[in-house]
Amino acid sequence: MDRSKILKYIRGNASQTEVQEVEFWVNLKADNLLEFNRIKAQAMVSSFDENGDNKASLLALKKVKSKIKKKQRLVLLETLKYAAMLIFVLTTSYFLYHQVFSSQSEEFIPTDDAIVLTLENGEQKIIKEEKTIELLNADGLSVGTQKKNQLHYHKNSNTEELVYNTLSVPYGKKFDVVLSDNTHVFLNSGSTLKYPVNFIQNKNREVFLEGEAFFDVAKDKKHPFVVNANKINIRVLGTQFNVSSYPEDLQTKTVLVEGSVGLYQGKYFDKNTASLLKPGQLGSFDRTTETLLTENVDTAIYTSWREGNVLFKHEPFKNILKKLERQYDVVIVNQNKEIAEVSFTASFHNESLDYILETFHENFGVNYTYQNDIITITP
Repeated sequence: MDRSKILKYIRGNASQTEVQEVEFWVNLKADNLLEFNRIKAQAMVSSFDENGDNKASLLALKKVKSKIKKKQRLVLLETLKYAAMLIFVLTTSYFLYHQVFSSQSEEFIPTDDAIVLTLENGEQKIIKEEKTIELLNADGLSVGTQKKNQLHYHKNSNTEELVYNTLSVPYGKKFDVVLSDNTHVFLNSGSTLKYPVNFIQNKNREVFLEGEAFFDVAKDKKHPFVVNANKINIRVLGTQFNVSSYPEDLQTKTVLVEGSVGLYQGKYFDKNTASLLKPGQLGSFDRTTETLLTENVDTAIYTSWREGNVLFKHEPFKNILKKLERQYDVVIVNQNKEIAEVSFTASFHNESLDYILETFHENFGVNYTYQNDIITITP
């Protein structure tokens, strides 16, 4: 792996392709992870050196390291009298660095692999999955909490104006949002959800989706829940359903697990013209022709991603590759055009990408190579 590419990744200025290449390389084997951490540690010290306020501390740290190395080589007993002083300098340098780094980590540094929350005023914050913190609005007031991989918004019945947040989840990650009405939204990789911090009385509960999400909607007969998903709207009162509406796909797919939903176009819902789904049905809306087809399906195929599973049933190979790219955050190039439209049925439960590719190779004769951090499907 090119060192310069790794440094760009660490500094947060790598392209999406470069990010995918580095992460795939890191996860390939343990030695790569060790090398990555070594380069990252060097880069962190280097960035610390560039901070003028802490330059003296870094020089002291370098001297500490030098003296420790001499002590290890020569084993001179007289150097022991410096141990307390050296430890003090080292500890002081560490905490100075830690304070600087911690304060910088709270700032927004745009990266392609970060979960990003955009507030109503345009301010962006990186959501770190390991944290449990208070969720604040642009005025510094608490609107909810983050508990690791879930945002949970408080209900405020006094809200009179719609204020929106937007959550963006990159490839290779998933995240949950519990809205102020207690509706639970599970966001899949590469998805963006725009939603009100609080819903307003006497108005529909309306959100906007790009990507894929599973909705467990809280029941509220007075306030229908509407998902806007690229030319098609899904209206419910309280139910469970999955919506897939990635911009690169030609179709928006809605799968109903429980309850009932109505699919319609335009601003207003009309039950006489809307297409109603029953549990176990899929509604596929073609965004090019603006036509809707309904069929009975196995809902598990469309919702298994929540548990990290990969299921295909009569799925074209080109679609399978795109799903693998999203779920595993990798770049896959298909040079075997003959297999692109061939359909496959397979089921993988929390398996690695290597295992999936090897299964296709051994059982279906699909060849692939790994070079320059890109997976290539070969003829």
